[in-house]
Amino acid sequence: MPREKLLKYGAATLSDAELLAIFLRTGTKEMPVLILANHLISYFGSLHAIIKASPKQFINIKGLGPAKYVQIQAVNELATRSLKTEVSEKPSFTDPDLVRRYLLNHFEQTAFERFACLFLNSKNRLITFEYLFTGSISQAQVYPRTVAQQCLKFNAASVIFAHNHPSGDVSPSESDKQLTQRLIETLRLIDVKVLDHFVIGSDKCFSMAEHQML
Repeated sequence: MPREKLLKYGAATLSDAELLAIFLRTGTKEMPVLILANHLISYFGSLHAIIKASPKQFINIKGLGPAKYVQIQAVNELATRSLKTEVSEKPSFTDPDLVRRYLLNHFEQTAFERFACLFLNSKNRLITFEYLFTGSISQAQVYPRTVAQQCLKFNAASVIFAHNHPSGDVSPSESDKQLTQRLIETLRLIDVKVLDHFVIGSDKCFSMAEHQML
């Protein structure tokens, strides 16, 4: 059972369905809780989609109700607040794992591309997270001059870029790579360092810095 497995081997060893089953607690007469959890993941597509589902979407599934919806939303909020605390206490925002988790918690999933920036101070701690540009389902027009102006506005010493691919494919396109280089060259003129550029899918992130693309 998922609970016993967690106690014996740790939470990281559990599958998505096993973790979800712990929060659901019970299934139905026709569907034990672990099968219900697998059904939910298959129906919605991912854990992230389940968490982001509206009350109506969630409760319409047989075997679910307001109490289960509230419990999952409360757990999600606990995780979000925990991450905020971790970010505020972190001496540096250069750990790709931390940035990845921050973006997956904060970047709003939309049917169109959005380009955002994490502005950092001289100690690489987060000043603010801002959406700068919004585009179509396949592209957001990004203007390096505007990015530079925002860096000066927030007195940023370094930045991390992030944009989403509504398709879910997190592989950077050639235009993504070219844009990143243009931004690096532009911000170099005002002594602002580009630390990374993340491409975000539905439940995963790709770090260009980790793949030596900067």
